[in-house]
Amino acid sequence: MNCNLQRLDGPVRGNGKIIQELESAFRGAGWNVIKVVWGSYWDPLFLRDAKGLLLKRMEECVDGEYQRFKANDGAYVRKHFFGKYPELLDMVANMSDDDIWRLNRGGHDPHKMYAAYAAAMKHKDQPTVNGMGEAGEGQNVTHQQKKMGTASIKAFRDRFNVPIPDDKLEEVPFYKPPADSPEMQYLRERIAAMGGNLPARRRKARPLEVPLLSAFDAQLKGTEGREISTTMAFVRILNTIIRDKNIGKLVVPIVPDESRTFGMEGMFRQLGIYSHVGQLYTPQDADQLMYYKEDKNGQILQEGICEAGAMCSWIAAATSYSTHSRPMIPFYIFYSMFGFQRVGDLAWASGDMRARGFLLGGTAGRHSHLLASTIPNCVSYDPTFAYELAVIIQDGLRRMCREQEDVYFYITVMNENYAHPAMPEGAEKGILRGMYLLSGGKAGKNRLKAQLMGSGTILREVIAAAELLEKDFGVSADIWSVTSFNELRRDGIEAVRWNTLHPEAEPRSSYVEQCLRDHPGPVIAATDYMKAFADQIRAFLPQPAQYSVLGTDGFGRSDTRKALRRFFEVDRHYVAVAALKALADQEALPHKKVAEAIEKYGVDPEKPNPAKC
Repeated sequence: MNCNLQRLDGPVRGNGKIIQELESAFRGAGWNVIKVVWGSYWDPLFLRDAKGLLLKRMEECVDGEYQRFKANDGAYVRKHFFGKYPELLDMVANMSDDDIWRLNRGGHDPHKMYAAYAAAMKHKDQPTVNGMGEAGEGQNVTHQQKKMGTASIKAFRDRFNVPIPDDKLEEVPFYKPPADSPEMQYLRERIAAMGGNLPARRRKARPLEVPLLSAFDAQLKGTEGREISTTMAFVRILNTIIRDKNIGKLVVPIVPDESRTFGMEGMFRQLGIYSHVGQLYTPQDADQLMYYKEDKNGQILQEGICEAGAMCSWIAAATSYSTHSRPMIPFYIFYSMFGFQRVGDLAWASGDMRARGFLLGGTAGRHSHLLASTIPNCVSYDPTFAYELAVIIQDGLRRMCREQEDVYFYITVMNENYAHPAMPEGAEKGILRGMYLLSGGKAGKNRLKAQLMGSGTILREVIAAAELLEKDFGVSADIWSVTSFNELRRDGIEAVRWNTLHPEAEPRSSYVEQCLRDHPGPVIAATDYMKAFADQIRAFLPQPAQYSVLGTDGFGRSDTRKALRRFFEVDRHYVAVAALKALADQEALPHKKVAEAIEKYGVDPEKPNPAKC
């Protein structure tokens, strides 16, 4: 452990000693601690320190002083370090300022470091931490220094004995020792002993044979009136994947602490929860069929109430194809309303590391998909029905495991129970691209038309709104299931870019425009997320389509889902009112019809704006 005295803008513990602070923490945790503070050039002075005065001086100096010593020169150290006590000045009287400046810290002394490492290897029954005292160059402004001048480069060369001649210093060349030098021979020996250069990244691993979509036939056929949540549908899909003879053993289910909440307790006995010591106790629920089972060979990773820890486990499994040439298939399911924003940096790092796996956001927060949209290789979906979920997960397996694309999937699932229909014929392509026509409104000459969009659980409110519009106002509504506003936005951006760079070619249309081109009427979108989520596709609608977005901006307060949707103005009644208002603005019907709907559905036009609550 490098106990550097300096952070970016100043000393780490200017009024204390970071190495002592870390020693206390590790000793308190039961570790063996070896500190390498002073280099070999100090040893003759220690031998002459019969009264312990040098040790006293070292102990009374705080890190802020040591940082300043290193930022100056030997004369400064003589005056301000040794000069406090006449006996110490006498001790270094025969040393030049350069000699004093050469007194080195332990972390820069290979002999001391080797001795510490050897002692650590011999120590038994405790882990060992090796603390190295360092100070860098000791100046607070170092972080702002973008390059070194020739004089500084020359000083660096001289200090570390780098054999670069003066006439080459301006080029700042790389230095590589000769192939037969002791250094290069040692490096090659160690690399060979480790089995190759480390760390190493691999872009490809062996492709995996993944289940066909037909393997999830139970989800594609619907629930035949039985009510389940998309979370439960996911657990059933996961069970199918785990039973697959080709990839089942490569699946890594990960939860922070909510297996039972997500309905995954059936996997406890089947797979076991990994523990390196096994299970040293009889669980409280041992007499139950699905008892809590820890196992040295367990397949489930349960990290306790720690989203960051679970996310790190997911990253390790999601990058194992690269770091170990061993592809794994991690499924991390968590409460996204609490989790995604708390691990946002890790989610970004996952994309940067080319992670491949599935993040399942349960009861997702209203901004989680917007956060996901900022990560270029995060493919995100908000499905409503079990068949949509099956199509998405199977495609994710294909893309990541068989085709080895550098993407990962973020999928939101909910715990609201409802019946799931069978998959409409030919819906797969639209599900994956981001939207498809779930059902068309009644046809007829001169009928008023509206296009209603929804995702996740709010799609069911959109379906109910279409029924209200038809029954109460004779408005025919087409219903679009939007599985991914994020993917629709990316498709639209790609079309615009292609058209910009190919000005003489026939322009390309966005997928949104292709879908809505022959479907007249204003477009209304409602989701469980902030309005900015659905608003991302506004620029890609066919012109001059009118687009209205309902979303959950603000802080929600409610006791039931129904009340929450009412509060955020995204329920069936607000969707119907928004559609009627858009038609009225197009002069397709009188505005009094909108007022009639507001009164009929009990909408309070004077209630506070939820976005400001």
